[in-house]
Parts: sequence; C-alpha cells; structure tokens
Amino acid sequence: MAQIDDLPPLREVIRQHDLSAKKSLGQNFLLDLNLTARIARVAEPLQSATVVEVGPGPGGLTRALLALGAKRVVAIERDDRALAALADVAAHYPGRLDIVSGDALATDMRALVPEGPVRIVANLPYNIATPLLIGWLTAEPWPPWYDMMVLMFQREVAERIAAKVGDDAYGRLAVLSNWRCETKIMFDVAPSAFVPPPNVTSSVVRFVPRATPIACDGKLLQRVTEAAFGQRRKMLRQSLKSLGVDTAALLAEAAIEPTARAEEIDVAGFARLANTYEQLKKAG
Repeated sequence: MAQIDDLPPLREVIRQHDLSAKKSLGQNFLLDLNLTARIARVAEPLQSATVVEVGPGPGGLTRALLALGAKRVVAIERDDRALAALADVAAHYPGRLDIVSGDALATDMRALVPEGPVRIVANLPYNIATPLLIGWLTAEPWPPWYDMMVLMFQREVAERIAAKVGDDAYGRLAVLSNWRCETKIMFDVAPSAFVPPPNVTSSVVRFVPRATPIACDGKLLQRVTEAAFGQRRKMLRQSLKSLGVDTAALLAEAAIEPTARAEEIDVAGFARLANTYEQLKKAG
C-alpha cells in the first residue's frame, strides 16, 4: 500500500521532535501508517464526520483519519512535546485539525464538537483507557454525542468488553459496554507494531450506540455490577449484601435466583437489579 500522505515518516517525526514514549503517560506509538489507516477505515464513512482522537502522539492515526477524508479531527494531547509534530500535520491539512492541549479525563469533549456526526477514534493510552470508556458509556442524555467509537485496548481488556454471559472474561466491563452499545473486536495488533513494543497484543474494538438501551441509572448499574463481580464466585444473595438493602427482596423483585452467580446474569438481568435497587433505596 502506498504512503498515505507526503509528510515525513513517523520515525523521522519522532527523531525530529525527540518524542521518546513515556511510560508515565501510557504511551506506545504506532508507526505503521498502513496500520493506522486500517484502524481509521473501521470508522468510515468519514467525509461528513468530526473525529475526536485522544492521545495522538506524533500523529500517525491523525494523519490516517485526515487522509481518508475526515471533515475535522479534534486531537486531545496531554504531552506538550507532541504539539509541534501535530502542528505540522495541521499545516498540511489546513482548517481540518484542531489540537487541544490537555488531559482527556478533564476535558469536556462534547463542548468541542457541537455538531454531528461525531466519531471517537483512538489508540488510547493504556493507563486511562478504562475510565475514559466508562465515562463515554454512561454519558447522559442517551443516545450520546457520538455515533461510533473505534478504540484500541490491550487484548485482555478488549475480551472483557466484548464478552458474553457465561464467557470467562464476562464481567462488569462487558455489562456496561453491551448495555448501551453493540461491541465487536475488529482485529488484533501485534506488539511489534508499536514503539516501544508493549508486552501484550492489542485489539481494535468498535462500539455502536444502541438507540434504545434498557432503561436504568448508569451509576446504579455500576454499583450493582461492582458488588456482584467483586465476589464473582459467590452466590448473589451473598455478594450483593454490600449494597445495603434487603438482598432477598432485591433478587425476588428482579426475578433473579438467589443462588445464581454474577457470571450467569445477562445485561437485562443486571438492568433489572439496578432498577429494583433504586426502588428499594427510595422506599427506605
């Protein structure tokens, strides 16, 4: 496949701007522009879309998104060292790349993209990937401000996201992810694709928001799943005691067998538990 643009190769960009990856920032740079283009294509069509990218680093995925026609990319970067490299990309694609210097966890992303359609596409820094994802999954109101997410995680995390009830990887993250989105692991990325290479394989996951997910309070769903999977080998009549309500009543009202374990309960069952938990708390 031909080079996606006529900007310098990413290895040269890294040398020019002294962009050695920082472990403290969870950085692992993707240098293969053909691979970043493959990630970007998962989010197509891009021509009318604004893309939010977290942790662009030297701009490999940013360049792929722009080369494939994204109307606008908003790149949020915490590492000041990368800003000059991103400015070079912005100059090459005038008017289409906005660079936001700051911490993604503290950034109001919705305010940066007032008009849709919006996609979130990112090789997420490993150390903030899960909290960012949970924030996007529990956004209010719903449907959310984005219409797709294409995100890279460690393979183990990706398996936990896409797991189905009964799978070994099924847990809290699978419930939260599949409650509001349809999830699919698109492909794996070998450690050798990164600089520095991580110790694990990575995976690209696509999230498509459900228009009408099961109605329940996201914070209470998190609370219930934390309790249930916090002691996943115990029966729910025991593991849910930490919720501080009558566990027998909670399970009976939610039509859940008290001897069931968390790994046996599907997303709909956890939504019923969250709704019943809310009712019992209000009843006092």
